[in-house]
Amino acid sequence: RGYVSHMVERIMMGLMLGGIAFGCVLILYPFITALLWAAILTFSTWPVFMRLRASMSLLPAALVMTLLCALVLVVPLVIVVSSSIADVPATLRYIVDTVGTLHLPPLPARIAHIPHFGPEIVDKWQKWSADIGSIDETIRPYAGRIGQSALSAMMQMASGMAHLAMALFISFFFWLGGDALGNTFVAVVRRIAGVYADRILGIVGRTIRGTVYGILGTAIIQGILTGIGFAIAGISSPVLLGAITAFIAVLPIGAPLIWIPAAVFLLLTHHPGWGIFLLLYGTIIISGADHVIRPMFIARGAQMPYLLTVLGVRGGVLTFGGLGIFLGPVLIGVGRVSISTVASCISSRS
Repeated sequence: RGYVSHMVERIMMGLMLGGIAFGCVLILYPFITALLWAAILTFSTWPVFMRLRASMSLLPAALVMTLLCALVLVVPLVIVVSSSIADVPATLRYIVDTVGTLHLPPLPARIAHIPHFGPEIVDKWQKWSADIGSIDETIRPYAGRIGQSALSAMMQMASGMAHLAMALFISFFFWLGGDALGNTFVAVVRRIAGVYADRILGIVGRTIRGTVYGILGTAIIQGILTGIGFAIAGISSPVLLGAITAFIAVLPIGAPLIWIPAAVFLLLTHHPGWGIFLLLYGTIIISGADHVIRPMFIARGAQMPYLLTVLGVRGGVLTFGGLGIFLGPVLIGVGRVSISTVASCISSRS
């Protein structure tokens, strides 16, 4: 009878703790993204924070870190997003009105021989060449939809800025209690994973650091490549625009926000050759660097095969959004460690 009573108490305790945990998850769920970003930001900047701690007390160091991150991350992005939202209607009207002043060059004769599509392309092109206003008539019905999509994208970016601001607020408290939080996290992982805890913690730490270095390194390289491409195409202020690209490129779709409008501007200002060149250069060279160099940085930092890193980054972004850049490689790395550990245990038993 005492054993049954003891089991009932354990079950009731488990149900109570499970209910409390479930309630905590429901309460914190709207802030999960901000909490994860705050943890990544705190972990990545911890060496800088420790240098500040060497010269000042805990609270001022946390305040200085918060202000520095706000100046570097939040304030410039808020300015860019707010100004972009305000400029969308005027930019859209300018594009629609400018289309009517274009002069289309003749198409190469070989395009007419393309199976299925060639004659239709030539017929449409000749119609537009004879009456350039028909392009305006074709585009104008979709102008509202295009503007709505652009505004929706900008509003999503604004929502991301709100999450970033919340993450920065949470990071302040993570910096304050980072030592205790870190020790608690390590103790929990060691309790669950046992002798494999240090290996798992090493994988997580190296992957996060490698991802941060990959994002920053890729952004700098994309900024340099953008400046070179703009200089070749004759865009004014290529150094300034390259620097802006390097800053914006930390976002998953950052660099195209700079070179695509520049290519469209060239196309609309009677420089179709340079506009097409910039579109190809941006797609192959600038954006190609994001698909090649960033996984290389992450793979080197996390000490994972390049293929697994690429799959982790791409699959993580598709599944989790921006956080997937970190979560994808981390989960793939921990899964790889788990599989190799199980395989080694099976081989040792046999």
